[in-house]
Amino acid sequence: MRWLDVDTENCSVRAALDVVGAKWSLLIVRELFNGVHRFDEIREHMGISEAVLARRLSELQDAQLVESIEYRDPGQRTRRKYRLTESGLDLFPILIAMLQWGDRHRTADGTGSWQVQHRECGRQVTAVVACPDHPDRTLDHRDTITSAGPTATPVLRPAI
Repeated sequence: MRWLDVDTENCSVRAALDVVGAKWSLLIVRELFNGVHRFDEIREHMGISEAVLARRLSELQDAQLVESIEYRDPGQRTRRKYRLTESGLDLFPILIAMLQWGDRHRTADGTGSWQVQHRECGRQVTAVVACPDHPDRTLDHRDTITSAGPTATPVLRPAI
C-alpha cells in the first residue's frame, strides 16, 4: 500500500500532535523536565497567562502525560505541583530532537541557550534514529522506507 493510499486519520504523528501540538504544551513539558514543578514558577518562568497554563496543564493531565500532586508549605494553603508520568517522560527524545534542530537551524551560531549533558560523563546528549540491529549507525530519511503498519486503513475514494 502506497502512502497516498493510507488514510491519515489514525496516524500516530497526528495523534501525538493532538496531545502536544498546542502552543505551550511541549514548553510546559520542558519546564517539568528541568525541575520546575509548581504552577506559579512555571507561569512566571514561561511568561504564560494563568488561564492558558491551567488549560494546558489540564489537557496534559487528561492525556495522562502529567499528574498533579498536592503539597503544602508551612503556614500556607494546600497547592498543587506537577510531574511527568511515564508517558510524559517518553517525550524526552522528542524534546532533545527539537533542541538539536533549533540549535542547528534557528540560532545564529548553531549553538543554543541550554544544553543537556550525560550525568556520568558530561557530554552533550543527542537524539538519533538507529536500527536495533545496527545501533552504532545513525540513520536519516534516505536510509529508511515507509510502509503501512498494522492499523493502517485505506483511503476511501468515491466511485467514479
